[in-house]
Amino acid sequence: MRIKMSLLALAAGAVFAAPAAAQEVTFMTGPQGGSWIPLGGALKGMWEKSIPGLKITQTPGAGIANVRGVDEGKAHIGLSNSNTAVLGVQGEKPYPKKVTNVCQLANLYPQYFQVVASVDAGVNSLADLKGKTLVTQPKGNTGELLTEQVLKINGMTYQSLAKANFQAGYNDAVAMMKDGHAQVFTLGTTAPASAVMDLASARDVRLVPVDDKTFNEVKKMNPGHNKLIIKAGTYPKQDKDVPVIGYSTHVVVACNLPEDVVYKMTKTMAENVGDMAAVVKAIAGSTPKDMALDIGVPFHKGAAKYYKEVGAM
Repeated sequence: MRIKMSLLALAAGAVFAAPAAAQEVTFMTGPQGGSWIPLGGALKGMWEKSIPGLKITQTPGAGIANVRGVDEGKAHIGLSNSNTAVLGVQGEKPYPKKVTNVCQLANLYPQYFQVVASVDAGVNSLADLKGKTLVTQPKGNTGELLTEQVLKINGMTYQSLAKANFQAGYNDAVAMMKDGHAQVFTLGTTAPASAVMDLASARDVRLVPVDDKTFNEVKKMNPGHNKLIIKAGTYPKQDKDVPVIGYSTHVVVACNLPEDVVYKMTKTMAENVGDMAAVVKAIAGSTPKDMALDIGVPFHKGAAKYYKEVGAM
């Protein structure tokens, strides 16, 4: 029996070690036209240059699909959003089951959940959304999920609004706001967002701040969120800092990737922030402490080893 168990353990070890032995891994990034594909290319280049023998195959993906891909063994590395990755760790929708082989490598840059209202709509707080016409992203998108949660926390559903519109593209949502067919636009992206800048150039709008009660409830439901500030002057006529719900774009890896490989990947990223920032400006100035922020996804042993060495954890 012991011999049989030993053979099984050796077989399992061989499977887990396969990516390291061959030094060939798959990296799921983002959809065509987004920033994740060029960012993935920059990461692939720096990792292959710094880790002898490592070969990375880059494939398109999306935040939730990448977490599932890593967990199911279709990929070894993936880009994702912290809030939806945490849902996978917790085994909540839209995931069919709890993910168990997904570990945190590094946070990269913040994303801001922005609630933009026409000035004449009279929306000064999230509670004021009742009875308004809103446009957001398709159901299941990160921005839409947060919109639904914020409404629920404030005692509302989509049925509490005059109308809810779900648009695939930001441009269509902006057009609805410009034409007066929507009073509020919600989206999750970087700040400043080009879509909001476009809208603000044509209409007087205001960013609606998140209140402490709403934020605390969102954080309680999902630790992948944090509170961020959109600084005064980010958008035209924005004369005050505005607190919003935030989350991170981050890198996850298979928990069974070898510790030494992940350690080197983490170290390489921390030492080449400029190369990443050349692709996504929001990464500029990131430190190992920023990369090591606990977002509710367990750290890979290799990443944790590096962060502890440099005093970031």
